[in-house]
Amino acid sequence: MKTGNLVLIASLSATMLHATDAEIKQEGVKYIKMLGGELKSNLKVKMKADATGSKAMDFCSGAATQLTEDVNSKLPAHAKVRRTALKYRNPANKPDATDIEVMKAYVEKITTKQFSPKDIVVVAEGNTSRVYKPLLTGAVCLKCHGSDISTGLKATLDKVYPKDLATGFKEGDFRGVVVAEIKK
Repeated sequence: MKTGNLVLIASLSATMLHATDAEIKQEGVKYIKMLGGELKSNLKVKMKADATGSKAMDFCSGAATQLTEDVNSKLPAHAKVRRTALKYRNPANKPDATDIEVMKAYVEKITTKQFSPKDIVVVAEGNTSRVYKPLLTGAVCLKCHGSDISTGLKATLDKVYPKDLATGFKEGDFRGVVVAEIKK
C-alpha cells in the first residue's frame, strides 16, 4: 500500500506508522543520507586509489564504524543512524528482530516484483521510530561482496571477519538497510 512516498509493507506488524508522521520519515531520510554520503564518498576515493579493492577493504574494516560514530555525533541526541543486513559482515551490525522483519519484507517485495529502491519503511516501537532505506548491491560492491573475490581480499576478509556472511551477492541483490532511529 502506498501512502505519499511511504511504502507500507503488508507483512509488517501493525506497529508501523502510516504517512501521518511524514516529519519523522523526512528527518530519518536526512540522517540516512548523511551516513550514506560519507560512506560512499570515502569508498569512491579508496576504490579510485586502488582498483583491487584493498584500500576500500582497509577503510571498511578500519574506519567505517568510526565514520558512523562520527556521523552520529553530529546528530541530535534523540537520533542515531546505523547499517545492518541479513547477511552482515561485522558482528556489530547484526540485525535485531525488527530489522529482520523489515528486511524479509523487502526481500518478499523483490521476489514478487513489487519493490522499488525508493521504498522507505517507518516502524514505531514505543517511543522510538525507525526509518529504513533499502540498499541494493552495486557492481562496485562485488569486489568484496560478490562470489568472485580476489585471493588477497578473501584472505583479508577471513582474517578480519572470520564469521563473514556478506558474500555471494550479485549486482542488484538486496544487500541490507540503513536505519535511522528517532526517539520522540
